[in-house]
Amino acid sequence: MTKMQDKAAVSAPQQPGFDRRYDVQGLDAIDTDVLGTFEQVRLDDPVHYPGEPMQIEITTDEFSPVCPWSGLPDFGTLEIRYQPRDVCVELKSLKYYLTSYRFVGIYHEHATRRVLADLVKLLDPLSMEIRCDYGMRGGIKTVCTVQYMAPTQETS
Repeated sequence: MTKMQDKAAVSAPQQPGFDRRYDVQGLDAIDTDVLGTFEQVRLDDPVHYPGEPMQIEITTDEFSPVCPWSGLPDFGTLEIRYQPRDVCVELKSLKYYLTSYRFVGIYHEHATRRVLADLVKLLDPLSMEIRCDYGMRGGIKTVCTVQYMAPTQETS
């Protein structure tokens, strides 16, 4: 670099937009009220369902909370695996719930744990695992996995 190029680089104005930050919503924007359930076993079906307990796996590549620092979206593939106790999550309501994260400023790790907490509270499953594989950002990839196992209930 010549002295003239060096001097120009030092005195060059900062690029517009580099200090930009988008507003983010708080955790209260996460819409748990929209979540719905349905019975795991159809009560009007006289046939016994063999092979219980059932494992349910739900995957979406449209999970996109935002970075709490910049407000920019963090895209992730969210995987939900659970063994229902009595009820299953209704998928349309789950889609609306996950969409409510779209403008919430939340770290990857917190978002993954929050989804687990909300779904465990809703479903009271036998077990559940939430895994979110977030896209590459700045050369770093984040994959968060959290698990829940219902406490064993002793019978007398």
